[in-house]
Amino acid sequence: MKIADLYVRVSTDEQAEKGYSLRSQQDVLEKYCELNGIKKRKVIVEDYSAKTFNRPEWKKLIIHLKKHKGKSDLLLFTKWDRFSRNTSDAYQTIAMLNKLGVDPQAIEQPLDLNVPENKMMLAVYLTTPEIENDRRGLNTKAGIRQAKKEGRWTGKAPLGYINKTAENGKKYIALKQPEASLMKWIFEQLADGTYSGEQILHTAREKGLNCSKNNFYTIIRNPIYCGKVIVPKYNNEDAFLAQGLHEALISETMFFNVQDILNGRKKEFGQPISTPESLVLRGFLKCPKCHRSLSGSSSKGKNKHFTYYHCTSSCGIRYRSEKVNEDFITELLAYLPRNGYAEIFTETISDAYQNQVGSILDERKSYSGQIRDYTRKIERARDLLLDNEIDAVDFRAIKVECNEKIAILESKLSEINTKNKAVLNIKPIA
Repeated sequence: MKIADLYVRVSTDEQAEKGYSLRSQQDVLEKYCELNGIKKRKVIVEDYSAKTFNRPEWKKLIIHLKKHKGKSDLLLFTKWDRFSRNTSDAYQTIAMLNKLGVDPQAIEQPLDLNVPENKMMLAVYLTTPEIENDRRGLNTKAGIRQAKKEGRWTGKAPLGYINKTAENGKKYIALKQPEASLMKWIFEQLADGTYSGEQILHTAREKGLNCSKNNFYTIIRNPIYCGKVIVPKYNNEDAFLAQGLHEALISETMFFNVQDILNGRKKEFGQPISTPESLVLRGFLKCPKCHRSLSGSSSKGKNKHFTYYHCTSSCGIRYRSEKVNEDFITELLAYLPRNGYAEIFTETISDAYQNQVGSILDERKSYSGQIRDYTRKIERARDLLLDNEIDAVDFRAIKVECNEKIAILESKLSEINTKNKAVLNIKPIA
């Protein structure tokens, strides 16, 4: 008596669209075994797509068959599309199963693969669902592209918008407050060019923005905010921006102004945020534990606000700014020059300062250049994607890697900008 493993598979979409049922497949297979005197060994139930053999239960089955070679003669399923929807993968897997002594068979499309002509029929059974898949994919892409050409956003609404459905059933996006106002403020700050992207992100988070650094630098490059929808290149049609049906958050002029600033084609942003007198040493002090630059912030007490210098890491270092500032002035007073030396002292300090500023400017130039290089790399990758020279997976990997490096460089640039004061007036301490 032959021994068989029964393989039943259905994806969620197939069950919804075509009514495939795991239970009905199993019933048909068990009835077939009963009528043909085949002993059932085990039933493998799968709810994954057949586009590839990278399916959890299938991989377990193969491991089991390799460990128990010769324990099963047949692998039964109802139709060949339950087995696979990928022709090349299917042939390789059939050959691998044969080496394990297992003969795969579709009971509703039986084939004796020892007969050469039947291999042609097998190709028909396997390619038909593959062609259906490809056609469905093309139809989906065409539908999405047409929707974009009409100005409709087809995915999850970006930050500041919300997905809605009109009375006629058509989906659209609408402004969502308070996120929309916050995103508008972000673009206004970026267009102004006074603060760096990281400084603006930090302040926006304090205002309630819930967004990662990588996502922040992705969304501020999305033309959806100026009322445009990207229509990617397709065959002989070039990529272009379609006029969106949604309400724009900012003007086109402001959006492209921001892109020029981000790409380094306009004035560099990054002037330090104005520092309160109580936190004048913010960015100049080092954490005694992790050696990072100490930041500063205020904390509300019972009757008034207190300011502190603190570390941005989890080491917990924090000092009252009032005490630190007093100690710093006391230390400076110890270096007061004697009468007649004040002018030389001031000149020496000025020279040292200029050298330090020169070094900082060189670092800024280097970091800004690297940011522009990584930005151009993303743009080149996007062009390759639109030209179908790389796929979406490769583009996403390049984009994520570049955005991570840009975020690190932005962080370093922000730290340098905090230290780089525009004007330093050196006066004798009286």
